[in-house]
Amino acid sequence: MSVVKNRKSAEEAAAQARGSFEDQFRLGNGAAQRGFEQAASLTREQFDRASKTLFKNYEEFSQLSKENIDAFVKSGTIVAKGFEEASKAWMDFTRRSFETSVETAKAVMSCKDLREVVDVQSDYARTSFDSLVNEGSKLSELGVKVANEALEPIQSRINVAVEKILKPAAA
Repeated sequence: MSVVKNRKSAEEAAAQARGSFEDQFRLGNGAAQRGFEQAASLTREQFDRASKTLFKNYEEFSQLSKENIDAFVKSGTIVAKGFEEASKAWMDFTRRSFETSVETAKAVMSCKDLREVVDVQSDYARTSFDSLVNEGSKLSELGVKVANEALEPIQSRINVAVEKILKPAAA
């Protein structure tokens, strides 16, 4: 009986050990599966965040590029209008100078002596020089004005770009 009893005890102990082993295996397997699922979930979340950031950055870059192109177009338009305005001013100056030359030529033709010719010619030279200096100043001012206006859109885009670059560095 003691052999039968010992055999039953050994079988019970083996069954218990097997059950314990199976329980441990199930627990370990469950823990491993939960760990794998967590890792997969975290990887998915990281990928989703990275994708969103990438697409957001791409959209921001696209928008920034579009706005930069718009600024250059606006700047070019300002320069073109400035050239148009300068051309009109120069053509007006040329027309007035020609009219003054014709009037002076008529006045020289009607002079009675050399002294009158010299006086008319001197007045014409002085008036022409003053007019040229005056027109030159106007065109210079116009050039500076157009250059400043044309640089405004570009400068504002540079400021935006610098701000975007410095913003992540400050954070």
